[in-house]
Amino acid sequence: MTMAPTMAEIAAAPRWEEVAARLRPFVRRRVDSDADADDVLQDALVRIVGGIAAVRDGERVGAWMLQVARSAIAEHGRARARHPLPRSGDAPAERAAPPREAEHGDERDAEARVAGSVALFVTRLPSPYREAVTLTELEGRTQREAAALLGISVSAMKSRVQRGRRRLRELIEACCR
Repeated sequence: MTMAPTMAEIAAAPRWEEVAARLRPFVRRRVDSDADADDVLQDALVRIVGGIAAVRDGERVGAWMLQVARSAIAEHGRARARHPLPRSGDAPAERAAPPREAEHGDERDAEARVAGSVALFVTRLPSPYREAVTLTELEGRTQREAAALLGISVSAMKSRVQRGRRRLRELIEACCR
């Protein structure tokens, strides 16, 4: 597992090539292709460069960078769900699904839209809850894995996930009123 750079490394001399090299495997494991990984990584780096000044000394810069990358990955997935690209060589007749599959496709499309909407609400959560919910609910990690990744106890992770879910529900309910 690669380690994200520390605040001291970044403050001393921003070596964005190193940051990119450390983040690329993380991003690549979560997207479909090398080209998608390059696009997501570029988006994440733009966000990191733009937001690095707001990071306070002592904050875990590596965890923050990973969260920025996760957000870029999630946004990429939502964009792909909204605008799927046809495969080259596919004719319209070849892409038409039989009626039963079309019904399931509609369900999957609705699920993708709901998941994208939920992910938008997750971005509004306070940082500790956003990290916990993103890792466990959106990325499918266990609470133990998420705790190890963030360097906190499993008990603390369970609390963050529970509180994050509660706040997420409150945000969604407030929006729907």
